[in-house]
This record gives sequence, structure tokens and C-alpha cells, in this order.
Amino acid sequence: MIEVNGLRKKFGTVEALSGISFHVRAGEIYGLLGPNGAGKSTTIGVLCGLVSPDAGAARLNGIDVMQQPVQARRSLGVVPQEVALYMEMSARDNLSFFGRLYGLKGADLRNRIDSVLARVRLDDRAKEPIERFSGGMLRRLNIAAGVLHAPAVVLMDEPTVGLDPQTRASILELVREIAVDGTAVVYTTHYLDEAERLCHRIGIIDHGTILAEGTLAELRHAAGEREIVALRGTFRSEAAPEVLRNCPEVVLIRASESELLLALQSSERQLSTLLPIAGSIGVVREVAVKQPSLESLFIKLTGRELRE
Repeated sequence: MIEVNGLRKKFGTVEALSGISFHVRAGEIYGLLGPNGAGKSTTIGVLCGLVSPDAGAARLNGIDVMQQPVQARRSLGVVPQEVALYMEMSARDNLSFFGRLYGLKGADLRNRIDSVLARVRLDDRAKEPIERFSGGMLRRLNIAAGVLHAPAVVLMDEPTVGLDPQTRASILELVREIAVDGTAVVYTTHYLDEAERLCHRIGIIDHGTILAEGTLAELRHAAGEREIVALRGTFRSEAAPEVLRNCPEVVLIRASESELLLALQSSERQLSTLLPIAGSIGVVREVAVKQPSLESLFIKLTGRELRE
């Protein structure tokens, strides 16, 4: 349903996409994860037809996005991070407006509006001005507007940002229901727990390149079952690679003046040896250990937290 092959894009001297490739099948939720500036927005821009790549190809439902942009967009639904609705209008009127933009009309439009309002559990509030709606209700209506025309492909850009845990859970269930109907979903999020709970496959992107891709089990295996250890304090970061050569089982991910980020086979076994070595190039004030997880793989591959 979604095919991305060798996409490249430069903005001046900045290479936003460096030959990125991935595919998403019908009924699959594909999580696209990466720190800020990794290339997620550029990728979504290409799929929406808003950004022209320098090389490569992208197809939605078998239609080339660059060669047949209008036809490709008919297969596409977009749920942006920011709520894109008219606050002075009712939920039904908002959907009627967007439905007409999609070319829907008459009984077909009315039936689809009824269907999506019921799906997002807003049918009992359909005639109210949405300025009265809570943040979670607005998010659900935003999703309804994106899937009103029953697209084969839906792009969701952080649809739960800023929501409380209960509302986030209801949105995730809604996304699952959309995929069950056979829709291919690309889902971006800064919440790694969401990706673990929701996505069938995950691609980790940084500097315009897919660094790792697979199911959650495959990605955890790729992490090498290592623990991520953060030593925080004050360090001579330039000396870290040299002193850690005496610890062949320790992988240095990142060194700064305030933190050494390391991957270990066993913190319980190796910390007693590692701490004096780290102390030789600074002062260790805090030790934080993260068990093998999607988060540890993400840090291992990118050297930074997802929100950095």
C-alpha cells in the first residue's frame, strides 16, 4: 500500500533524506520514530506530495506520488499534529466541509459522517460547536476528518501529543480499529511506549536514514540484549575512548562533559570495574541503568533520547 524506495532530498547543504526506503502493507501500522530533525517530516511531506524529492520514488496504493499526485492523494488521509478544524462550526459541519473537499456529497456523505462520528464516539455531540470540546475530543474529530473518505493509506503525525494517558489509550484503540479495516497506517510519535503497544513494525530514522527496522521482537534482538548505562557527573569526555579500551565488553555510545552513555552486557557484573575507570577521567555523581528495550536500541543507534 505504501512503497518508499531510495528517497533523497537536500535543503541547501543539509541532506534531509539519504536514500530512505520502507514499505507498509494493508492493515499494518508502521511506526516511524526518530529525534527532531531526523527526516520524519520530510518523508511525510513527500508522501503528501508537498515535497519533491531529488531522487527515489514513493507510491500510495500503487500510484506514483510524483507522477500522478492528484490520483495518489485520493488514496491518502492525513491526521496532522496540530488540530486542523474550524472551531466555530459543529463536528458534523466540519466533516461535511472536509467531505465535500474529498468529492463526497448527498447520502454518501451523510452516511460516512454518521459512521465516522460513531467510530470516534462523538455522535452524541455532533451538532455542538467544537470550541466546547476537550483536547481529546478534538483529536478524535481530527482523526475522523482524516479517514472520512475511507482512504487506503493514512499518515498520522503524533496524534496523541499533549493528551492524558486515558485519552491517549482511547486514541490508540481508534488507530487499531482503522488498521483492522485494511488501511495502511504510518504513525509518528515521541512516545516509545505507544510504538511498543501499537505498531506492527517500527523504523528508526536519523539523519535521513533508516537505522533499524522490524517488529518489536526483532528490534530488541538487534539491541544485542545490552543494558544502557548513563554515568552522570563531570568528565573529560575526550579521554573516554582511550580509558574504555580496557573494557572490551563496554560500548561507548556518547561522551560529553556531563554524561557518559554506555552499552553493557551486564551492569551488575561490570559496574564495579567500570566506575573506577570513569572516575579516572572525572567525577561520577549518578548512575542510571535502562534494561534492553526499544528505548535502549533507539539510544544506541542515535546516541540521544527521542525528544532531543
